[in-house]
Amino acid sequence: TYARKVDMAVLNTDLNRSEKFRLIFFLVVLVMNLLFLVKVPRISLPFSIAYLASLVLSPFVPQLGKLGLSRNLSIIIVFVLSIFCTTYPVVKFVPNLVGEARKFQYYIPKIERFVRTNYQKVKVEIEDRTGFDIGDKFIIESIEYSKEITTSFLLNAPNFVASFFEWLLLSPLFLFFILKDGGTFKRTFLRLAPNFLFERIYYLFHQFNRKLGDYIMAKTIEATIVAVTITIGLLIMDIRFSLLLGILAGVTNVIPYLGPFLGSVPALILVASEHGFNPVFGGILILYSVANIIDIAIVFPILVSKVVDLHPVIVVVSVVIGSQYFGIAGMIISIPFAASFKLLFQEVQKSLYPQKL
Repeated sequence: TYARKVDMAVLNTDLNRSEKFRLIFFLVVLVMNLLFLVKVPRISLPFSIAYLASLVLSPFVPQLGKLGLSRNLSIIIVFVLSIFCTTYPVVKFVPNLVGEARKFQYYIPKIERFVRTNYQKVKVEIEDRTGFDIGDKFIIESIEYSKEITTSFLLNAPNFVASFFEWLLLSPLFLFFILKDGGTFKRTFLRLAPNFLFERIYYLFHQFNRKLGDYIMAKTIEATIVAVTITIGLLIMDIRFSLLLGILAGVTNVIPYLGPFLGSVPALILVASEHGFNPVFGGILILYSVANIIDIAIVFPILVSKVVDLHPVIVVVSVVIGSQYFGIAGMIISIPFAASFKLLFQEVQKSLYPQKL
């Protein structure tokens, strides 16, 4: 009996050592993969695009499987349809979008003169009524900053186009193999984790991927609804650069809370500089207000809020913290990051405070 206890103690010691080595090896492999993604952006960026796309598309594969299709055929159908749905709009609208962007740069001096003139009027009015001089620092810095961003964008446009076409080639390649072999890669990687962590990591990884995929799908639908609504409204009112302004409204809508305001400012300034503060300007203001009210009151609660399952206060706090430390990028990633932190917190809580039957 004593010898058996000694053997069991030695066995437990060996198991503990093995688990520690597996944990160290797992962490080393994880850090090495993360460093590789950080150090090689030409691979990590298209891979990240493909990975995020796979989170949205992978749920459709088993749905097609329920119709009696094989897994490989389901993957091919989902892949081909996704490529068509992404390349067709690019081929259809990008030439028009590029043309509008080129024409827009000729309106920049006119917009700048309009902003400076009206700012001076407001400045004089405030000084006459209150005796307070608001100065010119704010408007000068704002205009210079806007010009720097616009100039930087136009100068870097060729590099961006080259990178875009590189991503256009690599992302579909990565996407196909993630859809086809992603499950195998995931299981192989997670088997490196110690036994006491395997099930929890697998569960958290699955839940995080599901929530992130649902969130991306919801935000994509939300941004598309806003972009289409704004574009159609601007076309009906015969406003210049309708497509460019509509897409800008959809893209900026990804930014929580601040996005709708940022998306409306260029259109309002452009219309005011060209038409003045007339009924057309009022119509644009109403259009953006209605689109954003529909988004905030109907689309966001139905699509996004149910997906992330976060209290509104937590959403606001996470967006503020994200903007404080990482700017606009932090505002975009703050909500999925908060949702993942909630999953991790719930899992730790279950481990520390198991429910009693």
